[in-house]
Amino acid sequence: MERLSSRLTRLSPSATLAMSAKSAEMKAQGFDIINLSVGEPDFFTPDAIKAAAKQAIDDNWSYYSPVPGYPDLRQAIACKLQKENNLDYNTSEILVSNGAKQSVCNTIMALVDDGEEAVIPAPYWVSYPQMVKLAGGVPVIVRAGFEHKFKMTAEQLEAAITPKTRLLILCSPSNPTGSVYSKEELKALADVILRHDDLYVIADEIYEHIIYTGKHESIAQFEGMKARTIVVNGVSKAYAMTGWRIGYIAAPEWIVKGCNKLQGQYTSGACSISQKAAAAAYMMDQAPVEEMRKAFERRRNLITELTSEIDGLEVHLPEGAFYLFPKCSSFFGKTDGTRVINNSTDFAMYLLEAAHVATVAGDAFGDPDCFRMSYATSDDNIREAIRRIANSLALLR
Repeated sequence: MERLSSRLTRLSPSATLAMSAKSAEMKAQGFDIINLSVGEPDFFTPDAIKAAAKQAIDDNWSYYSPVPGYPDLRQAIACKLQKENNLDYNTSEILVSNGAKQSVCNTIMALVDDGEEAVIPAPYWVSYPQMVKLAGGVPVIVRAGFEHKFKMTAEQLEAAITPKTRLLILCSPSNPTGSVYSKEELKALADVILRHDDLYVIADEIYEHIIYTGKHESIAQFEGMKARTIVVNGVSKAYAMTGWRIGYIAAPEWIVKGCNKLQGQYTSGACSISQKAAAAAYMMDQAPVEEMRKAFERRRNLITELTSEIDGLEVHLPEGAFYLFPKCSSFFGKTDGTRVINNSTDFAMYLLEAAHVATVAGDAFGDPDCFRMSYATSDDNIREAIRRIANSLALLR
């Protein structure tokens, strides 16, 4: 009899990957699809990083790497955290993994026991609740909707905490909304966390360098919070290195040791060549990072301006990352004569089939009133995609 484990039946497939696969399938059939569903930079990895990888190959860095990562990479990360975030970590407090996604999952698996709870503000990155379920935990979803600029308040956090609460999972800048928590907002959340023993926060800061207002703030900066915070970051977004699969945690040493034990049993160390490339990324001139950030800011302004001109869509100007998360609920119940838009999943599928633009439904992110568009694509693609969306939505009655 064909039977998968019960832990797998608790999981939902990734909606972002599913939409990307569907759009690729239609493209293979000859449709001209503009893909705004994928959350990765469209730039190439900077040349200095590629050169370091080539050198590492020539220097025969081809053996198993240490489970926590090469010492030079962990030292480079520690220097980055001190220089850019004013956070002091030893290399023993840093663990390198196969992407920030594994870093998040490692931490959840290491800290959450069966029946324990993790507070997750919605909208959230699609994998957070699924990882908590995989660990046997219970996701506690706190709605931080459009009217709150998609940010959870300290009062909401306090109300969600129970004796079973073990984690808060916080993403700033946010996927899918682009919202950024201010220093004052983070301080208020930190004050709540510090009032509760045995409560920790995963601070997912993977979009740290893609920010358009002020500077990035980490919740780990406040007194007492370094001992309660697991900072998650990596090279994927800032350095256009999604395929290199390098992420890390910076956390109390006992948590790092736990994650190291876990990682040692199911993946071991990350790719040796990718680690040498990542070390070069942190040590090189950071001008390419700023150039990409400027391009994303220009695209943000463009897609926000064009989308805000479409009747029925409401938008907030994103402060970071490379996503727009418009409210589309005014179209629910409408039809083009053959299809009825009942929810954001129907809405996203309508845009794919009628406009040939791939987006992701807000249902997948815990906000059924919205949908996500990635503007990690060219200006021309953005203009054409929004033109197609506007024309298709005009057909709904």
